[in-house]
Amino acid sequence: MIRIVTAGRLARLEHDARAACEHARHASGAANEAFGQHVRELYAVTDRAERAEATTDEVGVILARAMEELSAAQRELLLKDIEIRRLREELEGEPLEGRTLTVLLHYGEPHSIYRSREDAYADTATHGGPADHVWKPCDERPAAEFTWRCEAFIYDPASNGFRRAYMPAAKPMEGAA
Repeated sequence: MIRIVTAGRLARLEHDARAACEHARHASGAANEAFGQHVRELYAVTDRAERAEATTDEVGVILARAMEELSAAQRELLLKDIEIRRLREELEGEPLEGRTLTVLLHYGEPHSIYRSREDAYADTATHGGPADHVWKPCDERPAAEFTWRCEAFIYDPASNGFRRAYMPAAKPMEGAA
């Protein structure tokens, strides 16, 4: 079969071929642009995933530290609870009358309560006081003038509480009749 191609047909085929090339060029440009957008989105998603993973690791470390601190606090609380129970049992077992307590004052403010003066003296060394300090009886100056001061309290059954063991001497009232 022989086919005769005319100049008009050849011109139409060339025009269609140019149009097809132009369409292919536009499609290729659009595909390249879509691929570029896809790659940028992929980089962004990868970056977010890496940051999320790093944050997860940091949160894991913080959580582990918090759990260690919580565990230590729970152990300390348990030990204090045991000590409180022991002291309550001891307190309930002994008569209170005549018992003394020593309050350790720091610049006049109550710091701690001890069963004996010696325990209070020993504790001042743990708070920076000299271990070889010679304790002397306090004079009538206010407690706030002393860095560390010990005050003894004795159980008073009449008031169902403790009172100072050593009351300061009463000051004479001037002008009293």
